[in-house]
Amino acid sequence: MKNFMRGLAFWILIFMAGVFLWQQLGQQKKIVDLPYSSLKQLISAERVSDIIIRNNMITGTYLDDKKTPVDFRTVPVSDPELVKDLETHNIKFSGEPEKNMWSNFLWYFGPVILLVVFWLFMMRQMQAGGKQAMSFGRSRARRQDGSGKQKITFKDVAGVDEVKEELEEIISFLKNPKKFQKLGGKIPKGVLLYGAPGTGKTLLAKAIAGEAGVPFFSSSGSEFVEMFVGVGASRVRDLFEQGKRSAPCLLFIDELDAVGRHRGAGIGGGHDEREQTLNQLLVEMDGFDTKEGVILIAATNRPDVLDPALLRPGRFDRHISVASPDLKGREEILNVHTRSVKLAKEVDLNIIARRTPGFVGADLANLVNEAALLAARKEKESVQMDDLEEAIDRVIAGPQRKSRLISDREKRIIAYHESGHALIAKLIPGSDPVHKVSIIPRGPALGYTLQLPLEDKYLTGKNEIIDKMTVLLGGRVAEQLIIGEATTGAHNDLGKATDLAHKMVREYGMSDKLGPMTFQKREEEIFLGRDIAREKVYSEKTAELIDGEEKALIDQCLARAQKLLKDNVDKLNLLANKLIEREVLEGDEVELVLSGQALPPMIETPVPAKAEEAPVKVEAVKEGTKSEKPKNKQA
Repeated sequence: MKNFMRGLAFWILIFMAGVFLWQQLGQQKKIVDLPYSSLKQLISAERVSDIIIRNNMITGTYLDDKKTPVDFRTVPVSDPELVKDLETHNIKFSGEPEKNMWSNFLWYFGPVILLVVFWLFMMRQMQAGGKQAMSFGRSRARRQDGSGKQKITFKDVAGVDEVKEELEEIISFLKNPKKFQKLGGKIPKGVLLYGAPGTGKTLLAKAIAGEAGVPFFSSSGSEFVEMFVGVGASRVRDLFEQGKRSAPCLLFIDELDAVGRHRGAGIGGGHDEREQTLNQLLVEMDGFDTKEGVILIAATNRPDVLDPALLRPGRFDRHISVASPDLKGREEILNVHTRSVKLAKEVDLNIIARRTPGFVGADLANLVNEAALLAARKEKESVQMDDLEEAIDRVIAGPQRKSRLISDREKRIIAYHESGHALIAKLIPGSDPVHKVSIIPRGPALGYTLQLPLEDKYLTGKNEIIDKMTVLLGGRVAEQLIIGEATTGAHNDLGKATDLAHKMVREYGMSDKLGPMTFQKREEEIFLGRDIAREKVYSEKTAELIDGEEKALIDQCLARAQKLLKDNVDKLNLLANKLIEREVLEGDEVELVLSGQALPPMIETPVPAKAEEAPVKVEAVKEGTKSEKPKNKQA
């Protein structure tokens, strides 16, 4: 505040000096003071050119003996004949209202007042938190005290037990640093959390601050880089200075890859603003004294693109992988997210966890929220099991598109396509069980077959991949077998099958002819001057062998699918007809259809009043026009 007042006084003095100088320069023009009698004589001699009459002053211009114009002024006296004399001698005259005290005050001090108001406005903008008008070099980090009522702790984080154990050491150091220092141990300077999006990296950092009860400064990597050179480095310095002033505390940088990418990549040179920011971050971390009780935590989805200097010991000493949760972890996450949701008694979260393989924490949070919205839309008292099941379908395949009208012919094609997937999945031993088959348009898909594994898998064998490819090609084979031609509906299946064959040959070494070799292309950053012309990874002859092996795998799976469906065409017809009738078949209903047993009667749902209106006709889009389908479903 003292510096602000000094600056304000300085600028006011500068402005007043300017006003005074302007007035002095404006008054350099010579003005003669005339007696009133001399003015009367000049009027009689017709040497006055113009006059301005005021209450307390008369000003004007007259011609001297050399016919040179001279400005004058005189104090008026009571003279009723003045105007008459001016008219007689044809002298121009005019009146001007006298300025009062306030007008004079505004004339002289108005600019000063405007300057003060403008200065106060600018200073307020500069002091307004993260919206300063001119403080570009200040860090945009948001402070969060760890002692609030709504603080996040490890109770709010589930499914990452191993990661929490690793981070317990950080919390123990912040609470009792002497325990480590007395034995000569040093806490890691930096902790890097990496993993797939939505696995809870940011939530873990907040939980550490909540458990330790220390201030928590959070910022994003993109907030350091601006269009102005040097701003990013200045903000990095300011962030670490804030941390030192608030020690012990935690500094958290989210999306570290925005500022920590490998230096020298692309066209940008060594003076690139992002690289300057990274260099400053490296310097700050290298000179950071861990005894101050300040720990840097960063999170990223792309640890492979980070600069090696950032990952070396002494900077980010500890790298912690936050993986997708397993079955037990998904159930724990569901328990956390359903604390504030009113669930029905029959809801079994273990079943929901089994039906959501591959889901991360963010997906499960969205799933619970969607189920609560569906139950509220149906005016239910609590969230029931069918709401959670519907929410799973919405998250995987998108919302139902009941307004889309599909012709009977296309509906029949879709039914046989999905039946081909489901039947082959049932006929192949060890294949993932069929959970649901549907021909109701949902999201971009016209139909889908959902397979869910019985347990989480971390390794996949060659035969299992071939089984997946066979199931993927089952839809196209069923179309050709029953309809007599292939449609565009299998384009997504063909893409997935080709991608699996590509990985088997080029990445997994599962080709008998090529042997245990990998031909995967490099996925490094392109460096200017070094990678303009990439070297060949393999010869043309090897490329022909790779293409031949990939095609052989596809042909093998295609022939296998054709044989399975031809030998069980009666089951295919039975399943497709029942799918046309019901539109949706659950996994146990598929079992009943294939075993020749009757299905339980359908439960009629009341049709809302609005459904009686004629729907707007939408042209049916073939399956070939839909985009890539979400995970865990077949076309």
